[in-house]
Amino acid sequence: MYKALFLMGLSLGLYAQTKPENYTQKISGSNVTYDMVAVPGGEFMMGSPAKEKGRKEDEGPQHKVKVEPFWIGKHEVIWDFYDLFTNKNIEAEMAKRHADPENSLAKTDASTRPSPSYVDMSFGMGRAGYPAINMTQYAAIHFCKWLYEKTGVFYRLPTEAEWEYACRAGSSTAYCFGDDPKLLDEYAWHKGNSGGGYKKIGTKKPNAWGIHDMHGNVIEWTLDQYSKDFYAKKAAGQTQEPYLKVKELYPMAVRGGSWDDEAAGCRSAVRIPSSPDWKVLDPQSPKSEWWMTSASFVGFRLVRPVKTPTPEEIKAYYSPELMEDY
Repeated sequence: MYKALFLMGLSLGLYAQTKPENYTQKISGSNVTYDMVAVPGGEFMMGSPAKEKGRKEDEGPQHKVKVEPFWIGKHEVIWDFYDLFTNKNIEAEMAKRHADPENSLAKTDASTRPSPSYVDMSFGMGRAGYPAINMTQYAAIHFCKWLYEKTGVFYRLPTEAEWEYACRAGSSTAYCFGDDPKLLDEYAWHKGNSGGGYKKIGTKKPNAWGIHDMHGNVIEWTLDQYSKDFYAKKAAGQTQEPYLKVKELYPMAVRGGSWDDEAAGCRSAVRIPSSPDWKVLDPQSPKSEWWMTSASFVGFRLVRPVKTPTPEEIKAYYSPELMEDY
C-alpha cells in the first residue's frame, strides 16, 4: 500500500512538473500584480520552413527543440511594475499606501537600480497599463534580480527557444493563428494599425495558450546572444546549448516584432539582432548600461522555470557582465 501511495505521489509530482498551473504574482507593498501562464513541456520545430512567406535566412534550418515546462508572463512588463524597480522613491511611496507586512522594501534596499533616465522614456506614448520600453537587456536582468529579492521567486528572461515555443502555442504556421497576415490585426499591434506607437497590454486576442501580444506591440528581450548561424550549428549537432550565452554587447536577440514592424516582421520565427543604433541619441560617454534612447519598440516579459535553479545558477543568471558601450 505504501509503495502504491509513493508511486502515486511520484506520478502526481511528475504531472505537476509537466502541467504547471496559471497563477498571479503579487508584488508586496504595492497594488501591482503580474499574471503568469503555465506552459507545458514538449518538443517543437524551431524556426521557419524554407517556403514561409517573408522568411529570412537566420530562421533556419528548422530543428527540433525540447523545452522543459515553465511559466511565462501573460503580458509584457508594464511601466507600473517597472517603475517600482527603477525608482526607489516610487517603491517607498507605494509601500506607504499599501500594507507591507513582509517589509519587502527592506529586502530591496541594496538592489542595484538604473540611473535616472534623461527624459520620460515612454516618449509620451502612455505609461499606466502600457509596456515598459527602452531598457537594455542588462537592465531587464537586474529587474529580474530585484524581483527575486522582493518575492523570493526566481524569474528571468526567456531563451529564444522558450519564447518561440510559447508564441507558437502548439502551432507550426507563420503566426500563432495561421498563415494569413490579414488576421494579424485581431492579435497584434503592428505598423499597419498602431498609429505610430505602442498600445496598452492585452487589448488584442491571445494565442491558444492565453498569452497576449507575442506578436507585435513591443519586441522582447531574450537571454540569447544573436548569432545568424546558430540554428545551422544546432541542426548539425555542433552545439547542445539550450541558449547562446551573451559574451558580446552586440548583437543580442529580441523577438516578436513591434508596433513599428510590418506584418511579416511579427511572425513567430522572426529573429531580430539588437543594434548600437538603439542608443544613437544617448548623450553619455560611455553610453548608459541601463537605458536606450532610440528603442521605443523594445520591452520584455518574464519567465519562471518549473525547476528552480540552484543558488549558484541563480547568482550566475543575475550577474551579467557589464560591457560598456562607447
